[in-house]
Amino acid sequence: MKAQLLKVSLEPAQSFSVRQDLQPSINNKWHYHQEIELIYFNNGDGTQFIGDSIKRFKSGDIVLLGANLPHYWRFDDVYFDEVNPAPADVRVAHFSNQLFGDFFLNLPENKLLKDILEKAKRGVKITGPNKEQVAELITKMLTAEGTERIIILMQALMEIAKSTQLEVLSSVGFHYDLEMVEKDRINDIYDYTYANFKNKIYLEEIAEVARISPNSFCRYFKSRTRKTYSQFLIEVKVGQACKLLIEHSLNLKQVCYNSGFNNFASFHKCFKKITGKSPLCYQKEFVTACA
Repeated sequence: MKAQLLKVSLEPAQSFSVRQDLQPSINNKWHYHQEIELIYFNNGDGTQFIGDSIKRFKSGDIVLLGANLPHYWRFDDVYFDEVNPAPADVRVAHFSNQLFGDFFLNLPENKLLKDILEKAKRGVKITGPNKEQVAELITKMLTAEGTERIIILMQALMEIAKSTQLEVLSSVGFHYDLEMVEKDRINDIYDYTYANFKNKIYLEEIAEVARISPNSFCRYFKSRTRKTYSQFLIEVKVGQACKLLIEHSLNLKQVCYNSGFNNFASFHKCFKKITGKSPLCYQKEFVTACA
């Protein structure tokens, strides 16, 4: 699976794309595109990679991504079950940076709109009370036509811009080299890590995947992601732990070892450092929120 620049197709009478995806394999790879993306997971759970951020995504999540920001939505295995796959439902809009034009965005009345598009360069998750309104507007765009589509898109962006509960995802220092060789290399590292994180991954091993020396690998990975490979690996493991805790099918010790941690103390410390909560508190909060 190679990272690539994706071309967003448009209908002849449309200035931007809005679609509904019912297959979890759509764009299920490390990729980027020149368009801004507004995505709503009406039904879908998995792990999201946005820039140097790794988190769980779940049904109801809405994310706004800036142009050329690499991302990857990895749906959980249950969505690919050959006998009884879980249903996926994703509504997504792609629009150009120039859809509104510099003159329009620089009008004093549009400061909020301009600011939210600037924040989107790092990826923004909408978590405030107006999230439901944004979801309704994205869904409404699917059947809207003509000027109404553009007006609804602006309404959705303004609802996001007015929110006081936005989560910025990628770090301020994240920079991604869009050269093809670099995309392939970082993609190979991500793929190998996700497939093998439950086992100990040695430096020489992952450096061989990246086709560079171990010493060069450490410098390379940090220069591309603004974090060490060890930090990245822990985030992947904690992401898996979050998934298992939400599923509520294993006890804490089983979650620990099924997430690639060798001991419970290390698991508890790493989990709390990344999420700000203990594994048990995280699980209880999720159960309470969904009750």
